[in-house]
Amino acid sequence: MLSKCGGELNTDDGKDVSAMRNVTVIPASIHRFSEVPLATADKRKVAAYARVSTDNEDQKTSYAAQVDYYTNYIQSRPDWEFAGMYSDEGVTGTSMKKREGFTRMVQDALDGKIQLIVTKSVSRFARNTVDSLTTIRKLKEHGVEVYFEKEAIWTFQARGEILLTILSSLSQEEARSISENVTWGLRKKFADGKFSVGYSHFLGYDKGEDGNLAINEEQAKIVRLIFQLFLEGMTAGRIAKELTTRHILTVTGKEQWNAKTIKGILSNEKYMGCARIQKTFTPDFLTKKAVKNCGQVPSYFVEQSHPAIIDPAVFEMVQREIKRRTQEGRSYSGVSIFSGKIRCGECGGSFGAKVWHSTDKYRRIIYRCNNKYDGQKCQTPHVTEEEIKTAFVTAFNRLVTEREEIVTNARLVRQTLCDTTALTEEKTKLQQELSVLVEMTEKCVRENARIAQNQEEYQRYYEGLVARYDAAKVRLDEVTEVISAKETQSERLAGFIKTLKTQTNPVAEFDSQLWSSMVDYVTVRADKGMTVVFRDGTEVSV
Repeated sequence: MLSKCGGELNTDDGKDVSAMRNVTVIPASIHRFSEVPLATADKRKVAAYARVSTDNEDQKTSYAAQVDYYTNYIQSRPDWEFAGMYSDEGVTGTSMKKREGFTRMVQDALDGKIQLIVTKSVSRFARNTVDSLTTIRKLKEHGVEVYFEKEAIWTFQARGEILLTILSSLSQEEARSISENVTWGLRKKFADGKFSVGYSHFLGYDKGEDGNLAINEEQAKIVRLIFQLFLEGMTAGRIAKELTTRHILTVTGKEQWNAKTIKGILSNEKYMGCARIQKTFTPDFLTKKAVKNCGQVPSYFVEQSHPAIIDPAVFEMVQREIKRRTQEGRSYSGVSIFSGKIRCGECGGSFGAKVWHSTDKYRRIIYRCNNKYDGQKCQTPHVTEEEIKTAFVTAFNRLVTEREEIVTNARLVRQTLCDTTALTEEKTKLQQELSVLVEMTEKCVRENARIAQNQEEYQRYYEGLVARYDAAKVRLDEVTEVISAKETQSERLAGFIKTLKTQTNPVAEFDSQLWSSMVDYVTVRADKGMTVVFRDGTEVSV
């Protein structure tokens, strides 16, 4: 008979009933992750993964050894079925991107084609902690285990994920250290003037026998043509159309050119034999994403680093012309080299290009005042391209005869009118004043929030600070604009002086480069005479 005593269930003889229970342990028969019967005689589908991060010869040997070793290792196990060898050669482990072999292996595992992945070490699998753990957990959810031979880690083991987390973090830190060391080495090479270029996609150059840049003469002709067409007045878009029309192929063999490519060529300092190194940099060693260097890290400018295709003076001329056109904005049409440079001496309007007899043999381009047929009815006659060219040649040759005197005057003008010393000092003081006013305003607002004050007095003081700030800001903007204008004028005069110094003899015919570098504008008078205004301010009437 059963009785209850003190909350326990006892028999008549006082024995505990629970002590009499017979408990049988039924062992697990299915793997808790893979859901495969533990006693199954089926072979486990096993794949191996190998990776090397560089294309160096020793790394290639390591890669081949990994592939050979794991292929034989898996096939030698009677309980394993070889499911394939997956590999990535010459790619980094810090990111999943571009690891086609790894991505394909993971997908095959998720599709049930692989039950176990064998790899050499945690670092071979991934150097990114997040990527490594995310992938492992995804595989684990689908019953796929990973074995890291070097560390003896099985991811289905209880301690597996803890060890993996620690080792993945160490591997990531090692990758960061390697990245920093490589970056330091590269910057040391940059500082020594050593650099490399992607020769296969660099118009005008090939890789020389010594590993440096060597001019490809056929491609160099295209580069020179691009610079010439630009100085003749064409825009980047029109140059692209012109090259396409002429059936000139791009560096990659394409028939279609685009304006972006032309702009890149025109602004690439390597064409004048110099190299600016580290225009971009990689702030994050994990993402490997390059960003534009706007001063965050040092850049290096190497002069005469390789043979030049474009003369440095011509290259500088192009850069000034790019800047001029940018400042003109939409007003620059790019129809010809004379666009935007011919002015009316009577009404002050601009001359525009017109085509006469466009469809017959008498075709010619003339320039006439844009106000000729509008409300003003300007009477200034038109001029032809040949007349403009002749006027320039005549005016320039007069300039050459007085070259020494003009150069001296231009230097004096540049020294006096383009001096920004006083303005720069004023700019610095204004910037300091603005900084102080901002601090005073913030302090004023904080104290008003903290301490009870007369709000009328506070408002007057606050508005006074704001007014002082606004006035200083307006003046700072004015000074900055004047400095910029003077610096631009200084650059123009420097180019003018440099060109005139090298031109010792009169010219026999029109030169588009001389025109672009020397002329500010040409004024057409009512009598059809012209006045050429040079960049130094010198006016020559012809």
